[in-house]
Amino acid sequence: MRTVFVTVGTTSFDELIESITSSECVQALKARGYERLVLQVGRGSLLPPADSCPHIRLEAFRFKDSIAEDIKQADLVVSHAGAGSCLEALGAGKSLLVVVNDKLMDNHQLELARQLHMDSHLLYCTCSTLTETLRNMDLSVLQPFLPGQSKHFANFLDKALGVR
Repeated sequence: MRTVFVTVGTTSFDELIESITSSECVQALKARGYERLVLQVGRGSLLPPADSCPHIRLEAFRFKDSIAEDIKQADLVVSHAGAGSCLEALGAGKSLLVVVNDKLMDNHQLELARQLHMDSHLLYCTCSTLTETLRNMDLSVLQPFLPGQSKHFANFLDKALGVR
C-alpha cells in the first residue's frame, strides 16, 4: 500500500496537518496512487480521527520513541523543515517534500529547504502551495543524499544559523 508519512517533529504545525488532510490534497495524493496517510502531529492541537479523511487510509499519532520505521515504510515523506527530520528522511533514502512554515520569524527552515532543493535532494513548498506541489511534483529529479554528506549539511547549518 503506497504510503505518505507526514512529520512535524517535536513542534506543532497545525497548518500542515490541516492542509495535507484537506480534500484537495487527499485527491492529489490519490491521483498519484497513494492509499495511506500516516501523520505524526507532535504538540499540535489537531489529531485527526481515522475516519476524517474518506478515500484514504488515515493514521495519526503525536509522538513515538522513533519514527524510523514510519519513514522506512513510506513511499513519500512530507516534513516540516526541521534539520533533524530532513536528515532522517534523506538518510533513509526517501523522496522528501518539505513544507516550510512561513509563519516563523527568522526562517532558517526556508534557507535549509532552499539549499537542499538546489542540491536536488528534496522538493519544498508552503502550506498554501502544497496541493499544487503534490499535483505537479516530479520525484524522479531527486538525487540521493549520500552518506558522508552530513559534514556538508552541518557546515551549511552552521552558516545558516550564524554559528560560523
